Amino acid sequence: MSSELKIKYLAEPDVEKWVVTLLDRYDVYAPFESTENGLKEKEYTFHRLADVPDDFCFPAYRPSDPLKSFFTPYIEKVAEYFDARQDAVPDETPVVLFGAKACDLVAHRVQDYVFLGGVAEDPFYRARRDNVLIISGDCTDFKQVCFCLAMDGKPYPEAEFDLNFTPLKGGGFLIECGTDRGRELLEQTGEFLKDVGEDQLAERDDARKQIVDRLQKHLEPQNLPSHDQLQELVKGGMDKDTWSRFAETCVECGACNFVCDTCHCFLLSDRKTDSKNEKIRLWDSCQYANFATVAGGATPLGSRSERLRNRFLKKFDFFVENMDEPACCGCGRCIEACPGEIDIRDVLKDLKD
Repeated sequence: MSSELKIKYLAEPDVEKWVVTLLDRYDVYAPFESTENGLKEKEYTFHRLADVPDDFCFPAYRPSDPLKSFFTPYIEKVAEYFDARQDAVPDETPVVLFGAKACDLVAHRVQDYVFLGGVAEDPFYRARRDNVLIISGDCTDFKQVCFCLAMDGKPYPEAEFDLNFTPLKGGGFLIECGTDRGRELLEQTGEFLKDVGEDQLAERDDARKQIVDRLQKHLEPQNLPSHDQLQELVKGGMDKDTWSRFAETCVECGACNFVCDTCHCFLLSDRKTDSKNEKIRLWDSCQYANFATVAGGATPLGSRSERLRNRFLKKFDFFVENMDEPACCGCGRCIEACPGEIDIRDVLKDLKD
C-alpha cells in the first residue's frame, strides 16, 4: 500500500462532498442520533442514506445496532427448492458502512472465525463480507455501560477497518487507510483530500490518550477482573451459586444474544409457500428453554442457570481456548437490552469475589 495514501486529511467543508461521491457507487449506511424521548444518553442507530441530510453526524460512541446485522440478517432464505434446483447466492449492491467503532471491529473477528474459519465458508456471509466496505471512527465519548478497556480493547480502532475517521477539533477528519479497498476509495476521492501535518497527528494522539484516561477513570471504581483472568474465573466457577442467583431475573427473551455483536448461534427451518420450499436461517438464543433440546426432549441445559453459565463459558472459555481472545468486546449492549437487569460485569465480579 502506498505510504502516500496511508493517512489523509478531509476538511470540514469537503465532508459532505466526499460522502456524496459514495452515494453514486454504494448503498451507504450511517448512524443517526435517536430522537426518542426519555433517553438518558444519546443513542445512534444505522439508517440508509438517500442523500446527505442535515442531521448526518459522526457518532461519539458505538451505535445500538450490532454490526453483525449487516452480515447475518436475523432471518434469511439460504436455499430454495423448486424442480430440484437450488438458488445461488444473490448479488447485492456494494455497501459502505460508516460509523463502526473499535469494539464492533473486535467483535467481528469472532463472526469471521465462525462463518469463514471452519472447514467450509458460509457463502452468504462471504458474499456480504466481500461486499461491505467498513469506515470506522474513533470514540470521542463513551456510555456508562462501556468497558472495552477491561477486555483489553481500545476506544479507537487499530485494525480490521478499510478506512478510519478521527475527528479534529477544528473540524474535518484524519482518514487512515487499512486495506487495499480503502486505498482504492481514497484514490477515487483524492480531489477532496489533503496531506497531513505533524500537528494534526499529535492532536489525534492526544485525543486518543484523553479518551483512554477518561474511560480508565470511569472503570476503576467498578473493580472489574482483568481480561486474562476471565477464563479461569468462569471455569473455576462452574459450581458456584452465581448462575442461579443472576438467572432469577432472566425472562428468556434472548435480547442479550440478539444485540451482542459476537453471538452467532442460528437454527435452520423449512418454510413452504404455494409453489416452493425454502430453507431459512434464523438467529437463535442460548437463553431459550429449547436451545439445546434434542429429539425426545432431552437437553443438557435444562435450567436457566445452566443456560446462563453456558453463555459465559462460550464467551470466556471456548473462544479464549480457540481464538486466544474472549467473545466479548466490552460494548455493553447486552447490559442495556436485558429487562432482567443482568449485568455481565456484575456476573464476572461475582465470580471474582
